[in-house]
Amino acid sequence: MSHTPHELAEEFPEKAAQMSALKQSDAHFAKLADEYHAVNRAVHRAETNVEPVSEQAEGEMRKSRAALKDQIWSILSQG
Repeated sequence: MSHTPHELAEEFPEKAAQMSALKQSDAHFAKLADEYHAVNRAVHRAETNVEPVSEQAEGEMRKSRAALKDQIWSILSQG
């Protein structure tokens, strides 16, 4: 499998242990992380033309990814 950029462990390497713990103990965080990974993979597939989409659809996916990342960071920065 090819490398997918923007994985959470790359975005927040200093928070990897905290993210792992939160995925186990916080259902809301786990859901956000799962959603982020799904959207991130969809963006990557669109960027690499594995699953081409319109520019508008790709832009919306990027916005969704950014919003999820912001929510995740908000949780991580509280701990």
